[in-house]
Amino acid sequence: MPSEPTSPDVRPGSGLVLGDDPVAALEAASWALAAMIGTMREALTAPVADVLATAPERTAVLEAVGLVTREHGGLTLHPSLRDATGQTAVGAVEAKLSSLRQAVSAAAAPVAHDAANGGWAGLDDEVLLNQGRASAVTGHALATKIVPQLTGLADRLGTADGRILDVGTGVAALAVALARAFPRAHVVGIDILDRVLDLARIELAGAGDAAGRVSLRRQDVAELAEHAAYDLVWLPAPFLTEAALSAALPRAIDALRPGGWMVVGTNPASPDSLLRAVGRWTAVLHGGNSYDTERMAATLTASGLRETRRFPTVKGGPVLVAARSPQG
Repeated sequence: MPSEPTSPDVRPGSGLVLGDDPVAALEAASWALAAMIGTMREALTAPVADVLATAPERTAVLEAVGLVTREHGGLTLHPSLRDATGQTAVGAVEAKLSSLRQAVSAAAAPVAHDAANGGWAGLDDEVLLNQGRASAVTGHALATKIVPQLTGLADRLGTADGRILDVGTGVAALAVALARAFPRAHVVGIDILDRVLDLARIELAGAGDAAGRVSLRRQDVAELAEHAAYDLVWLPAPFLTEAALSAALPRAIDALRPGGWMVVGTNPASPDSLLRAVGRWTAVLHGGNSYDTERMAATLTASGLRETRRFPTVKGGPVLVAARSPQG
């Protein structure tokens, strides 16, 4: 009988250790990821102990990669799987499922780099919806954890004059999350893809009262011409090409009201060679750029913004960089 492949292991700076049969190990790892996502999805609506007991073969896969351990006669999840709750847990599942679907799409028909459309035009609707819905977690984090720490912003967004710009709104999940969190403010979501805006309109139809305070329009942020219009501008930098980001930043900064805040999603530089390589590849597939957290923070400061701050999200995940427009 052929020997079983060595379980893959991630070590900082060295990437995956795959053993004597790397192809088999990678294939097994993809199934382990599927087992993890399936378990996480079911645990959103059922006790995790029941989920693990109901699918023992799948649970054994999670045991094999160290995501489940046996302690005191019971099964215990790895902390990375059990810490998320509520909306954060839903978003984590959507994000992982989206990532897996994108990987399958890249294997079946690699998405060509498309500078005009950011690479997302080649993805199917289900991937776009999963990715977009996952961004609701970012909207919730912005509203509950970051806005309260940014001088004066919560007060601005608590009035009927409060205005938020959601760049690259996708299916408008982040825009809706912000509209719900700030029930007097208005959110403008812009995107360059007609197809995702069509999906966003469908999503808005089920968003209740918040939908009435979200406006959508087809708009390239690099051509934004609004001046001093927004109290908060959200910019997901990893999804823009380097040229588009360079053109977009001064336009987005000019769109801030005096004393308003820009919050930029960034990816930190990973110490792990595999994670860095995957990050670069997925960035290129989606029309991304080489900016990391430190480069973005330096760029915002050089552009005249002040009070630059960094807000880590999950371990190893995106870092949100906030900076404030001068009061004038």
